[in-house]
Amino acid sequence: MAQKLKYFFGYTAIFLLVLSASIAFTINFTPLYSFDIDYLNIEQMTGFSKDVILDNYRVLMQYLNLPWIAELKMPDFPASESGLFHFHEVKRLFLLDYAILGVSAAATVLFLRMVKKEQGYWRMLNPLRLMIAAPLVALTVIFMNFDRLFVAFHGVFFNNDAWIFDARTDPIILALPQDFFMHCFVLVFVLLELVLVLLYFWVRRKVKTT
Repeated sequence: MAQKLKYFFGYTAIFLLVLSASIAFTINFTPLYSFDIDYLNIEQMTGFSKDVILDNYRVLMQYLNLPWIAELKMPDFPASESGLFHFHEVKRLFLLDYAILGVSAAATVLFLRMVKKEQGYWRMLNPLRLMIAAPLVALTVIFMNFDRLFVAFHGVFFNNDAWIFDARTDPIILALPQDFFMHCFVLVFVLLELVLVLLYFWVRRKVKTT
């Protein structure tokens, strides 16, 4: 029973590590947003040039990423108290993701050391197959009904309506259309799938050589 629990927590650590790393990469992958400025016609929606939009986006991302930046003040996008509060909550989620990334990375290293010592790579194959199936299901849901998923996501992680922005008081929402977030969700799960598949083949190779 103790060994099964160790492996269960190890698999959980691996999944959380890959998921949190995929999220961290995606939220900091500015080229995706730069592409979407053109693809989603964000310049026309906001009335600002691409350079101005990117400058404000970088200010926003610095606030969300860095714990020591306590105040959000975008140079060209005013924000209401409700909007600022929502970004404060988003900042906490960013920092939570980084914390999960750090803890799960340490736990995964310890777990893989144990697996190597016990020559237990074969035990990982079926759990990895299940992990690989999960992103495929998620991607299917995203493509089928992202609107409902987007609302459900906010319902789970935010216990208020501050995320419902009014473009008159929080024009930044025009620069962050829902389709951009859909692209972020897709990238997260594509990365998750890719890394898990690579990990599966790495483990399978280990099984064959041990």
